[in-house]
Amino acid sequence: MTTDEYKPRVIDRLLSRKLQGKGAVLIEGAKWCGKTSTAEQQASSVVYLSDAKRYKQYVLFADTNPEMILDGETPRLIDEWQLAPKLWDQIRFEVDHRSGLGHFILTGSAVPVKRDEIHHSGTGRFAWITMRPMSLWESGDSNGAISLGHLFDSPQSIAATNEVDLRRIAFLTCRGGWPQATILPDDIALEQAFDYYDAVVNVDIQRVDDVSRDIERVKRLMRSYARFQGSQASFAEICRDMKANDQEALNESTVYSYLTALRHIFVVEDMHAWNPNLRSKTAIRTTDTRYFVDPSIATAALSLGPDDLLNDLESFGLFFETLCVRDLRVFAQALDGEVFHYRDKTGLECDAVVHLRNGSYGLIEIKLGGDRLIEEGSKTLQALSSKIDTTRMKSPSFLMILTATGSFAYRREDGVYVVPIGCLKD
Repeated sequence: MTTDEYKPRVIDRLLSRKLQGKGAVLIEGAKWCGKTSTAEQQASSVVYLSDAKRYKQYVLFADTNPEMILDGETPRLIDEWQLAPKLWDQIRFEVDHRSGLGHFILTGSAVPVKRDEIHHSGTGRFAWITMRPMSLWESGDSNGAISLGHLFDSPQSIAATNEVDLRRIAFLTCRGGWPQATILPDDIALEQAFDYYDAVVNVDIQRVDDVSRDIERVKRLMRSYARFQGSQASFAEICRDMKANDQEALNESTVYSYLTALRHIFVVEDMHAWNPNLRSKTAIRTTDTRYFVDPSIATAALSLGPDDLLNDLESFGLFFETLCVRDLRVFAQALDGEVFHYRDKTGLECDAVVHLRNGSYGLIEIKLGGDRLIEEGSKTLQALSSKIDTTRMKSPSFLMILTATGSFAYRREDGVYVVPIGCLKD
């Protein structure tokens, strides 16, 4: 992607801030999510270790003359740094012995580095940033009229017009947040997620730890995971679902091994449970909620397109939830926050809790839209809010229903915000 085609990312500001406080910044994340393009915007010089014409020489330099790779105008981008992992310790040394900060940006591909070639952790010298596929705001598909950060100020009113309809949301769910896809014609853009899926099952998962994995079994796992997304399905449940189409012996440890590999290459990103202080003793479910890093991976795994989603709104709701979680994670990161899920033994469940480092938090229900679902979401949010012990933690900054449809973003009389995803930004 050229500079002219580059679409600003929420992470741009975070990268700039980290460079001011550390000697080196490592950007990790899913393949094709735009790590190199983002790093190039702030780098003053670049070394592409994956350049086939120079790779062997770079590896030799990493062993014998690392300064040949590291010397250059700073911040200096070392792209695909894991191809020469010995550079890590040398970069740490350079950071310690150079004046100032912001010397290096490192980007890593989907294949994890071999840690046995690294002797130092990098603590105090490196900052880590996780990058995800584009949110709708970054891809230009949200008008950004409503700021998630602003909602933490508990505004008495909000107002915005939404121009994204359900059919467009179905397309955006299947297209995903892959930067290249956002600049392609719609029909070609839809193919990018399938290409990504093919690369994961045929190549990337085989290269994670040099363990050969059955391609058909990887496909069955990803299909099963797509069916369980947004749930707290156990490894045993996923295993049983896979066994329905797998005659060979299959156990939970195998499923766990495959999922760990997918996690290492940033294909799946489960959501941790939120554990607030409650007024009464209520057992909180602590199982992680299952999500892909982008909803298009799930639709590709199940060979679904936009029309398939529109013909099955119940399933569409699950894929839409994954899209919203992706965007909320992108925005929360910019606010020094994280996104959690809440569920207790009574069945009370909240789709997303954005919790900031300063202790502020917002409760969010995700719905396709419609008066009935919005009413249900509002009741859920009010019920959870009333359970929180505000003598031991803050009251929620906001309650929000995040929707796929709706002509407007607004504040209801009960104080709950209703915001179409096509209006949201960080």
